[in-house]
Amino acid sequence: MSTLKYFVRNLILGIFAAIWLIPIVWLFLNSFSTDPGINIRRFIPQSFTSKNYSLLFFDSGDTVARFPDWFTNTLVIAIFTCIIASSFVLMVSYAISRMRFRGRKALMNVGVLLGLFPGFLSMIAVYFIMKSFGLTNNHWGLVLVYSGSAGLGYLIAKGFFDTIPETLSEAARVEGATEAQIFRKIILPLSKPIIVYTVIASFLIPWMDFVMARIMLTSGLSKDWTVAIGLYNMLDRVLINNYFARFCAGGVIVSIPISILFIIMQRFYVEGITSGATKG
Repeated sequence: MSTLKYFVRNLILGIFAAIWLIPIVWLFLNSFSTDPGINIRRFIPQSFTSKNYSLLFFDSGDTVARFPDWFTNTLVIAIFTCIIASSFVLMVSYAISRMRFRGRKALMNVGVLLGLFPGFLSMIAVYFIMKSFGLTNNHWGLVLVYSGSAGLGYLIAKGFFDTIPETLSEAARVEGATEAQIFRKIILPLSKPIIVYTVIASFLIPWMDFVMARIMLTSGLSKDWTVAIGLYNMLDRVLINNYFARFCAGGVIVSIPISILFIIMQRFYVEGITSGATKG
């Protein structure tokens, strides 16, 4: 009976996995289609070509699909956001985990409560604030928006830091180490899993975001767009019949860096989540 339950359970999971993969496989196959438009009558294209990928990168005369510019913009924004946001998260998490100060509990509660509200509720206010400083239509403005509230995501990292023995910090203090030295030379070397998790999470936010980038980048110049805005623009009803295959190719290319990052860092990523969730 247990064997039958095991078989049925895995069969159901396999069916769900296949259903989940269907749109991904369809997008991948259409990225090699010789038909530039969308074709919903065929799951597998009638013929294949790699031309769509070369057009994305080397068609310099195309003013619509400026994929190299979009990819570069998104990569720069994601890298700087990742550095700033990861630093904020790790420092805030360490301070809340190790230090005892007046208002600590209240600050933690406020941070958790603010995290419960959907981010889009503050987008209009953020836009007008950034506009008053002249930071709309500006990639650095996007970096500030993405990384500004990163410290509120301290909870998982704090849970991980709580698992590191306090005796290590106390021994370092006896030897005359400052809090900054303890954090940099003792805590961080022992925190590789949570650092990997924080870095990946911080990188994914700007890499996949569409809504905030759409609100902030309103100049109408395609060279300033991020990948998400540029690919979405290819689905315009005027363009879709000529750019859908290239849209699919762009989707595949965008997924490659993240897929490689996850494959390389998977062990540390999973360990960071589970370790940080054991103690809060």
